[in-house]
Parts: sequence; structure tokens; C-alpha cells
Amino acid sequence: MLGPCGGGPDGDQPKEKCGVFAGWGIAQPAHLAYLALFALQHRGQESAGIAVTDGQGVHRHTGMGLVSRAFSEEDLVGLEAVAGGSPLGVVAHNRYSTTGASRPENAQPFVGHFREGQVAIAHNGNLVNASALRDRLEQEGRVFYSTTDTEVLLSLVAEASHEGADDPLAAALAALRGAYSLVILHHDRVEVARDPHGWRPLVIGKMPSGGYVAASETVALDVIGADFVREVEPGEIVTLCNEGMLSRRFAAAATPMAHCVFEHVYFASPASVVFGSTVQSVRERLGERLARESPADADMVIPMPDSGRSAATGFAREARMRYSEGIIPNRYVGRTFIKPTGAERHAAVRLKLNIISEIVTGQRIVIVDDSIVRGTTTRAKMDQVRAAGAKEIHLRISCPPIRHPCYFGVDFPDRENLVAHERSVEEIRKLLGVDSLAYLSLEGLLEEVGRGPVGSEHYCTACYSGKYPIEPDPLFHKDVMSKNC
Repeated sequence: MLGPCGGGPDGDQPKEKCGVFAGWGIAQPAHLAYLALFALQHRGQESAGIAVTDGQGVHRHTGMGLVSRAFSEEDLVGLEAVAGGSPLGVVAHNRYSTTGASRPENAQPFVGHFREGQVAIAHNGNLVNASALRDRLEQEGRVFYSTTDTEVLLSLVAEASHEGADDPLAAALAALRGAYSLVILHHDRVEVARDPHGWRPLVIGKMPSGGYVAASETVALDVIGADFVREVEPGEIVTLCNEGMLSRRFAAAATPMAHCVFEHVYFASPASVVFGSTVQSVRERLGERLARESPADADMVIPMPDSGRSAATGFAREARMRYSEGIIPNRYVGRTFIKPTGAERHAAVRLKLNIISEIVTGQRIVIVDDSIVRGTTTRAKMDQVRAAGAKEIHLRISCPPIRHPCYFGVDFPDRENLVAHERSVEEIRKLLGVDSLAYLSLEGLLEEVGRGPVGSEHYCTACYSGKYPIEPDPLFHKDVMSKNC
């Protein structure tokens, strides 16, 4: 057994790896997973996959692109048809590649063959020792069919299973270093687990019919009509099975923990409750704090859609300034920040935004956005606003400058491509062509997110401060950058 029943943007915003979903004892699990993946689409749009079990084997469908493109109604009906139309459990995933290329063989969930039968696995995060683990497994004869760290995890669980470990999943997780919220489908249960630092969110819900589900964000629970039960604790494995919901620990929670602060700044849906706080409320507070720290002598506040809207609302309210939607997104372009290549990003930026000249002409405007990574498309956006007639542009960013790579599930690992790397704020202002530029202070960010039930000491801020809760293995950086291997 594997365990008792009982993993913006355009180039200027960060890219999060994935969204995961799982369920056991729920009606029409494939269709429910499809809806949940829609709710988690903001976490990745390169590929999507759903796997179900009939109590014997695992049946999987994956596809490239948006959830709506990856699945047809026929695909979902086919998944529901297993076990006479009553599949027992499901896991699902949508992906943005922080490790591994954007290609079909990297689409999750992955399916493995263990001593007890087939399993399907998916995860959100990054394993910082994946290279060393992969090298060891390959030397021992293991063959890999993808370039992702999730397959490394699958191989570790298989290895522990074949070696007869009492709890193969716990044994495999003990070897991992890094960020992961994962879901595993067996023939008789679902297991979900979260790394000891709690980098990525993972929550549990209960359906009115009595079955249990797990998802990266509470917004997925809302969409499928599940009641929020609780978060999966850092260092915990939760089993969803016919007996209900069972818990065991594979590690103690880290002290302090390392929740990703970018979930509040950018990644998570505004409608979600993440790390105990409603994301919309946190982002509005960040905007209010930004207005107090860096006011601007201007006529109006305009959000950079869509991710800057919440902070802009708070900024305008605190500054008692007119709020206007002067930049309109094209809803049919998609979120340009999770396009996998630079050429696609730039084309999408040109298509994505329409500037309303009547609103901006002759005006001194404050544009509020959540973050800047590379700075290239931010400059293009500012040029668009200037060309539409803005008299002055005052850019306000609701987080500190990103000066350091992230190794825990965010795709900005190359510090030389970070606009804030070895540049002052004034140098960045000139590069972007705006009249003034200000970022929220790190102190301000931590004070505002720390107003929730999780203290500020439990957030990872390595991308701002360079202080990493875990140092990555030497080979990890090279692997992350080799997306087309």
C-alpha cells in the first residue's frame, strides 16, 4: 500500500505554476473537476488534465491550452463512463511550467504503476533538490518521460512502494526539499499533502452529499458548491476515502512557516480565502498603505487590469481620489502573463489593452499595478497610455521591487532579467518612461498581510529580500532555465 486509508503575465508579472483539485465520494467527479479547473484557470493555462478511478485502474485525459480547449463534453462523458458511470475519485490539474517545457508529455496528472496498482499524481510548487534526486534515480535505472519535477516525486513514491515501505508517500516526501501541494489518486482513496513550510495553499471542502474535495483555492470550492472545512496543514497528509477524512503527519510544520506572500499580492483569485485572509481585502489594504506611503499629486487613479484593480480601489479610497477604468482589457486574449514565450507575451500585450483617450487625455493619472518583473511590457503599456494623451503618469506598485529569483513555484528565476536587479527605483522610472514610480515597502507589505490570522513572520519574502527559507541545490537554477530540454 501507499499509505493507510485512513506541485500576468506578460513578461512583467510573475507566473505561478499550477492549480490542483481532488475529490472522493462525489457525484460526476470529472464534471466537478472540470468546473474546479475553470475556477483555478488563473493559476495556469498551458495544459489541463483529469484522472478518475473505477476502483481498479486509473483513466486519464489531458490536453494543451485552456480548460475549455483541453476537454470536450465527450471527453468528460468518457471519464464518467468508467465503473458503469460511477467513478469513485478524481484528481485534476492545470499547469504553467516553472520546470519543464510546455509540451504534451508534461501535462498532469501523471500516472504510475505501483505494487498496489495504478496511481495518478499532480502537484503545485517546485522541488529545489529535484535535479539531484533525478540523477540518482536515473543512475539506478529509472526512465523519465517528462522534464518535470512531479515525475521525480512519482518515481520516489514508486520506489518506496516497491521497497515495501509502510507509508511510501510519507517516505517519499521525507526526501523532498521545496514547495509542494500535491494530490494523489489511488484505486481506493485520494491523498493530499502539503510541504512543511506551507508555501502553496491547499484547502479541503465537503460536498452536500457527503464526499470530500481538496483544491488549491477556496474559490474552487465555491464554484462546485462545497463547504470549506479547513486548510491542509504544513507537513500533513490527508486521506479522503469511504471512511471520510483521515489525517497523519509526515513532518512537523516548519518554524516559522514560509507562506508565499505573492498569493496575496497577485496569484490567488480575489474571491479566495488564502492563509486565512480574504484576498480582495488584503489587496485593498495594500493599496491603502501604498497611498499613505507614496501619495501622488494627480487627478485620478486607474488600475492596470485586471490584477491591479483591488489595490487601485484601496489607493483611491485612501487618497480620496477619483477612480476610473481608463484601461480596458480585451477579455478574449487571456492572461498574457502566463504565455510561455516572449513573442507571444508581446503580441498579447498589444491586443490585450485598450486605452480610453477621453478619460486620460490631459489628465495626471496614477496607475496602480501589483508587480513588475522584467519591465519590458510595462514600458509598452505606459507608452500606450502616454500616446492616448495622458499629461502625467505616476506608477504605483503594491509590492516591493522583485530583486531576487524564486525557486519555489514562481517563474522569475533569472535575476539578470529582473528589472529591479541592481537598479534603483529612479533608474527603473526612467526605463519605464513614467513621471514618478513608487513601490510598497516590505515593511508595509508584511504589516498588512500580517493583520490576518497568520503572522507576518510566516511569509516567504525571498524575492524581495534575498533571504531564502531553503537554499536550492546548485543544479536547480540550471534546470529551471532549461525549459526546452
